[in-house]
Amino acid sequence: MTPDEARQRFAESRVAHLATADAAGVPHLVPITFAVAGDLIVTAIDAKPKRGGALRRIANVTVNPRVSVLAARYDEDWARLWWVRADGAARIVEDGAEFEDSVARLRERYPQYRTVRIIGPVIMIEVVRWSGWTAFVR
Repeated sequence: MTPDEARQRFAESRVAHLATADAAGVPHLVPITFAVAGDLIVTAIDAKPKRGGALRRIANVTVNPRVSVLAARYDEDWARLWWVRADGAARIVEDGAEFEDSVARLRERYPQYRTVRIIGPVIMIEVVRWSGWTAFVR
């Protein structure tokens, strides 16, 4: 799979999983909603109930910006399987034009964000490597 094909499949996916790690390298994985603009992935903290306290993904990105994001398609017909991974560097954005642009992208992509507030920071991921696999035969 070429990087361009990987990026396209990823961008068309509705959900992905964000992998972060703390300073000691302990991994943490969470499902996310996201938007893609070229080699930039944005995700944000919304008002849906969380387990409470500071979110580990935010703390992890603060001390270790290296992240991976995985999108995949499962199908009972294994000839239709694929996965795409985006590896990159993340940063936290709490306000300003980048924050507002990211929120607008998320609202455009997910109608639910027109009523569910985005309350926390945005995580912006600069992708340095798109990779993937597909069982599709062309």
